[in-house]
Order: sequence, then structure tokens, then C-alpha cells
Amino acid sequence: MSLGLGFDLLLAASLLWSGWRALSTPRLDRALVLFIAFGLLMTLTWARLAAPDIALAEAAIGAGLTGALLLDAFGALQAKRAEAEAKK
Repeated sequence: MSLGLGFDLLLAASLLWSGWRALSTPRLDRALVLFIAFGLLMTLTWARLAAPDIALAEAAIGAGLTGALLLDAFGALQAKRAEAEAKK
């Protein structure tokens, strides 16, 4: 087994694991981190498939921009929860 094939198998297993964990975790903050990690692993996958344009788009949009927007929305949700708890 060559080193490249071993890396590809490890990458595929990591993609499956992080995707499953992002969907099945009950904690929203962990799901967001796993979603970002999944996007970065997808970037590596596209780069291994010799598609640098898609890899750059995945890194910029999938992991970067979408991850940042989801983290911002999570922060706003946490602030609203804290505000609602303070009013009780």
C-alpha cells in the first residue's frame, strides 16, 4: 500500500467521522466546530483530486465564511438566552 493511498483512506475516514459527528452531536457549539473541520477536510479532498479551484472555493465559502456566520449566529443566540435568563 502506497503512502498516497493510505493518506486518501485516512482522509475518507476522517470525512465520514467528522460528518457523522457534526450531525449527531447534541451540543451546538461542538457541531459548529465539527462543521468547520469537515469543510477543511473537504478542502484537502478537493486538492487531492486535483481541483484547486473547487478547493479554494470550499475553503473560502464552506469553511471560512459559512463557519464564521454560524459562529456569529451562535454567539447571538447565546446572548439572547443570557438576556432571557436575566429577565426571569
